[in-house]
Amino acid sequence: MRWNKGRRSDNVVDARGSGGGGRRFGGGRGLSLGGIAVVVVVGLLMGQDPLQILGNIAGQATQSSAPAPTQQSSGNNPAANDQQSEFVRSILGDTEDTWREIFNNANRQYKDPKLVLFSGGVNSACGFADAAVGPFYCPGDQQVYLDLSFFQELEQRFGAAGDFAQAYVIAHEIGHHVQTLLGVSAKVDAARKAGQRMEGSNGLLVRQELQADCLAGVWANSAQRRLNWLEPGDVEEALNAANAIGDDRLQKQSRGQVMPDSFTHGTSAQRMRWFKAGFDSGKLGSCDTFGAASL
Repeated sequence: MRWNKGRRSDNVVDARGSGGGGRRFGGGRGLSLGGIAVVVVVGLLMGQDPLQILGNIAGQATQSSAPAPTQQSSGNNPAANDQQSEFVRSILGDTEDTWREIFNNANRQYKDPKLVLFSGGVNSACGFADAAVGPFYCPGDQQVYLDLSFFQELEQRFGAAGDFAQAYVIAHEIGHHVQTLLGVSAKVDAARKAGQRMEGSNGLLVRQELQADCLAGVWANSAQRRLNWLEPGDVEEALNAANAIGDDRLQKQSRGQVMPDSFTHGTSAQRMRWFKAGFDSGKLGSCDTFGAASL
C-alpha cells in the first residue's frame, strides 16, 4: 500500500506517555451503559473475556450526551518523523476526504472525529480502557482511540499482517463515527435501553458491526479511486484481518466452541462479505445490514 500518497490529517492527538494510563478509574468518569457495551464488544473482538475486563472497572455512571473532558484533549500532534503516526494520519486524512465527499453529495456535513493515540490506558467519555480492549470508538466524545501496539498483536496473534490490514481497522472505527453522524448508533442505543436483545447471530450489535465493516469497504473503494494506492495483495490483507477477528473464529480459539447466541461482530465469513460489498460497490446504499434478510 502506497500510503504516503495520502493527505495527513491534523486530527490525530498524540497522548502516548502523557500519563493517561496512570490512574485506573480513580476520580474519572465511570463507564456508562454504552461504554460497557463498547468494552464487551471490543473485548470479544480481541478474544478477551469481557467480564474480566469489566471486573477491573471501579464505579459506573449514567451516560451523558455532552462530551467529557479527557486528559488526552491536551495532547500534541505526532512527530513528523514517526512513521507509525504518519501512517495513521494518512489513513485518517483519507477517511476525512472520503466521507466529506459522500456527505456533501447527500447534502449533509461530515464532522471530522479526533483519533487519540495512547499507550497502556486511556480515559474517554466512555470510561477508562487499557490496551487489552483494543481500538475503539466512543460516541460520547466522537473520538477513536488506538494503542499502536495493537497492530503488532494483529500480526503476531491473529496472523493479519500488512499496512492495509491496519488501515481496515482504522476505517472500521471511523465507520462507527459515520453511524453516529447518521443516527444509526442512537437508534441501536435506544433499542438497547428498550430492552431489545443486542447479541446473537442476527442481533443489532452484529448488524451494527457488519455495517461498519461495509463502510470501511466504501472508504477503501473511494481511496483507491482517487489515489490508486493499493498494491497486489492489499485487499487480501484487509479480508484476512476481517477473517481473523470473526466471532466464530475468536470463540473457537478462546473457548474451544462457537456460541452464536453471544455473537457481537459477526462471523469471519460475514465480516469479509460485508467489507467486500462496500469495496465492490463504493456506495453507502450497499451497507444496509439492518434491512438485510440474510447477513
